[in-house]
Amino acid sequence: MLHGVDVSAHQSSFDADGLDFVFIKATEGRSYVNPRLNDQTKRARDADCVVGFYHFLWPGNIAAQAEYFVSKAPEKAGDLLAVDWEQNGEGTRASNAEKDSFIREVKRLRPNHRVLLYCNRYFWLNHDTTSYAGDGLWIADYVTAGKPRIKASWRIHQHTDQPLDKDVANFASRSAMRTWARK
Repeated sequence: MLHGVDVSAHQSSFDADGLDFVFIKATEGRSYVNPRLNDQTKRARDADCVVGFYHFLWPGNIAAQAEYFVSKAPEKAGDLLAVDWEQNGEGTRASNAEKDSFIREVKRLRPNHRVLLYCNRYFWLNHDTTSYAGDGLWIADYVTAGKPRIKASWRIHQHTDQPLDKDVANFASRSAMRTWARK
């Protein structure tokens, strides 16, 4: 198992030493860009981590959100892309069809990149109706690292949010993850 974190503007800094991968929040909706995106990307790249970027999905305007995400997320061969599908601050969420549409649109816009679905166990079990996760499922379930309580295949498991979001990836080595990421 590989070890990584996912960060957003809430983390003014993070220690990349010993990490294999880092996911960075890039965008949300059609107007928000993480103000720490460039600094966090540099920190992850300087530590030779596999780097991924995610978009927090809102309901509606799916094609516009996908275009916004790919216009703001750095583009480098081997970078991973993900959609964060969960309840937003207004208590709403994108539908399952919107989630699927967003993943497909990002894959169309960036065909040489892997696109993953991030969601928590509750969403996966109660809101997902297609089991479509693009190129891989990134599941949040706060239990023992690498043992999420789902039957689906997964690539990344977020197992805690203390003191920040920590993840493990189901790859034998950083090199194997990097090779997979490069499609």
